[in-house]
Amino acid sequence: MTGVSADKDVAVVGAGAAGLAAGRRLVEAGLEVAILEARDRIGGRAWTVEARPGLPVDLGCEWLHCAERNPLVAVARNLGFDVDEHSEFWSTRTSRLRLGQAAYDDIMAALEAFWEKVDACGEEDRDVACSEFFDPESPWHPWLDSAMGRIAGASLAEVSALDQARIKETDLNWRLPAGYGSVIARYGAGLPVALEAPVTGIDWNGPAVALDTPKGRVTARAVVLALPASLIAAEAIAFAPALPPAKLEAAANLPLGSDLKVFLAADGKPFGGQYDMQYSGRFDRTDSGHYLIHPYGRPIVEAYYGGRNAKDLEAAGPAAMLDFAMEELADVFGAEFRGELSLITHSSWMSDPWARGAYSYAKPGWADARATLAEPLDDRLFFAGEATSISDGASCHGAYQSGLDAAEALLARFGQGGKAGMQS
Repeated sequence: MTGVSADKDVAVVGAGAAGLAAGRRLVEAGLEVAILEARDRIGGRAWTVEARPGLPVDLGCEWLHCAERNPLVAVARNLGFDVDEHSEFWSTRTSRLRLGQAAYDDIMAALEAFWEKVDACGEEDRDVACSEFFDPESPWHPWLDSAMGRIAGASLAEVSALDQARIKETDLNWRLPAGYGSVIARYGAGLPVALEAPVTGIDWNGPAVALDTPKGRVTARAVVLALPASLIAAEAIAFAPALPPAKLEAAANLPLGSDLKVFLAADGKPFGGQYDMQYSGRFDRTDSGHYLIHPYGRPIVEAYYGGRNAKDLEAAGPAAMLDFAMEELADVFGAEFRGELSLITHSSWMSDPWARGAYSYAKPGWADARATLAEPLDDRLFFAGEATSISDGASCHGAYQSGLDAAEALLARFGQGGKAGMQS
């Protein structure tokens, strides 16, 4: 990593997957680039930590969604990481066993009908709330509302169906045993990143763009803003001139949802030897979680919560997180294992000042906000990040691709690319 220096061709604000992708492409084109990161690490919301020595867990993104077309599969393999081609989709097997075949068929039919109606919004370009397409009196409504909390970080009533229709999810989701955050960190290694250098102001009045940080001022011909939509909406950076109202309005209607990960130590075999199994906590209430038992055979339980439940649990703190997980796990496995689990780490994206949430969703009526947020300004301010991705919003690979797209747009603006283009 490097310190801050001035007079660059391009300044990239943010060293998450989007900013690192943009920065690498621009460096490869021969440009002088400064990547400015507020945190003391790179990776953004891709963050792998050791819950225990030799036990990596992802506090942020974890699954290689849409694995058959996810560009980060090749990136991971090229960097020497193993990819686990996990074939089971979420808790299919365990849900069938717990519910019984008839109830399982019923819930799957209701879910399929719901997504068919959501997908029809994409064909009709109709932007309404997801709640319009599921009967609130259905016995499966609480479960689906809980699932939407984990998918989008918000309730069915808060999420645009058209936005969900445009996000082209598939059922193929692979994993990275060493951690998604580890992949992104290695991908960004060696790039010209200044850490603990939050950008506080951007002046784009003159021929050069000036960016203020606690480590000094950086000037550049162009800027790639690879920030969460939440920071743009909150005007965490003072722009001169101010960003257009349409840009701020788009960011405000792409809030980052509430999602929480909690990791529990599960030494021994408190679950009777269950290996790499997934469970839905409850089917009869919205405030419920999703549980992964012994992933890769490791001695942990990973709990995942979304929406209001995640927000409330993060605010309540670790003891409440552990109590909630123990209650739901006891419903499935009995209470005899309660003394064998302990909380070892958890995420805190909602209170993280550089994220202010997990990942973006569009509010009803605002699916087009992603395109508005992505639109460059004055051919000098370019925007990237998962919130700017129409087909892959709320994903790490969407962020990565948006960074590459922003870099290509910038290079096209300045000619054939490289140093000569920036100087012409």
